[in-house]
Amino acid sequence: MSVQKRSMRRKYITIITPLLLILVTLYGISYGPISISLTEIWTALFTEENTMQKKIIMDIRLPRVLIGLLTGACLAASGAVLQGVMKNPLADPGIIGVSSGAGLAAIITMVLLPQFINLLPIAAFIGALFTSLLIYLLAWDRGASPVKIILAGVAINALLGAIMSGIMVLYSDRVQAVLPWLSGGLTGKGWYQLEFMAPYALFALLLSVLAIKPANVLLLGDDSAKLLGEHVEVQRFLLITLASLLAGVAVSVAGLVGFVGLVIPHVIRLLIGDDYIFLLPLSIISGAILVVLADTIARSWFDPIEIPVGILLACLGAPFFLYLLKKRRIL
Repeated sequence: MSVQKRSMRRKYITIITPLLLILVTLYGISYGPISISLTEIWTALFTEENTMQKKIIMDIRLPRVLIGLLTGACLAASGAVLQGVMKNPLADPGIIGVSSGAGLAAIITMVLLPQFINLLPIAAFIGALFTSLLIYLLAWDRGASPVKIILAGVAINALLGAIMSGIMVLYSDRVQAVLPWLSGGLTGKGWYQLEFMAPYALFALLLSVLAIKPANVLLLGDDSAKLLGEHVEVQRFLLITLASLLAGVAVSVAGLVGFVGLVIPHVIRLLIGDDYIFLLPLSIISGAILVVLADTIARSWFDPIEIPVGILLACLGAPFFLYLLKKRRIL
């Protein structure tokens, strides 16, 4: 792709994605078993009038949409950071075990320690971070190469999955409340979940701005980065920690939602290139768009049945991603 063509794409996508974010947010608030017009949304948000539409928006749809935005943004940012660290467009929190680490910690909290359910985001982050550190140590041999990190992550991912299954077998009487979470979804999520998720998510997303420069440096290769005076292993460790925080925050509320951190950064990279000045912000916005749109479809198009958004994303995303791998193009 020529430099001029890529520059034009960046301009168009930078303009289009924020507009799509606004449209999808309004779509998520307005569409459902009861359709709500834009006028009614305005009335509900900015007037004191107490109507049924206002209760639906304020108590059900608005917090769910906001959680979807944060979940998609965090997962996409985590995937983009990990792909930069690994120098591999197939890296993803789910593939290398970060999401499974967060998931195991969340299951332990929900099944074995329900009295600490308010600490679920912290537990998920600790699980994700511990898993990341373990993978990093297992891959270390006078440096941690991206290939070794991915191989170690795949092995740890399988182990953590087996442990989660074992816990569910041993405590089968308590599993019913965990099963929807394992499928990944936003059903029943409201202001309570948003209030304890938002501070962690916003903090992690703000920190991700600091990842732009080191991610770009790591793309040059370890030897080139060291020649520029960069501490490669320190930067790689910090970026993996950030990706763990982002994944842990998303998993703690939305469950094991896949596909977003894998495909969104990959698609954006195919469209505009590897420069994280554009790649990371556009991935964050696009991830938010995807999760809210998919969740709205999952809860509305199959009424009266509500499909967990994680299942819908897997069913739609896997074939699409295989198509991308086969064709190696978007347009």
